[in-house]
Amino acid sequence: MVRSFDATPVDLDWLDDLCAQALWAPTAGNSAGVRLYTLGADQVESYFEVATDPSWRQRSSRAAGLARAGAVVLVTCRPDDYAARYAEADKARSGLDDQSAWAVPYWHTDAAMATMALLLLIEEGGWQATLWGNFRHASAVLGWAGITGEELFATVLVGRADGLDTRSTSLARAVPSRETRVRRLEP
Repeated sequence: MVRSFDATPVDLDWLDDLCAQALWAPTAGNSAGVRLYTLGADQVESYFEVATDPSWRQRSSRAAGLARAGAVVLVTCRPDDYAARYAEADKARSGLDDQSAWAVPYWHTDAAMATMALLLLIEEGGWQATLWGNFRHASAVLGWAGITGEELFATVLVGRADGLDTRSTSLARAVPSRETRVRRLEP
């Protein structure tokens, strides 16, 4: 993840194409309940005004670098699409026509898969990105974008790295190695 961009605008036709490719990711019951909205470099400042607050922008060492992203992708999901799909005849016996019946809300799973596919496609295309988590201001962002009936899952910031990124303090945490987190089950 890159958290400091150089303000190079991203070609939105290219990004729209990547978003469409990313939506090839799996979707429960072919519910197709994930949407990707692209915003150009000229909308990044407005997005950050809604997605953050002045105190965060003042105290964050990353605010300026993030705000120089060349494009933004809003990733949303539509839980009602999943309930409606699982109410259809071929899925009705699952009992998943009620959102509260889902042990894992697959609208989030599907949004995560599409987001990961998009991140990989961006990297493959020679650009950089960061996943901007949906921790606050989701309603304000959706309202600003004119999106209704959907949940904001996350935002992907896209652009060219400027080399001024501050290393995350999370990287200093002691965590189990990747190899030790993979376990083979023997019969």
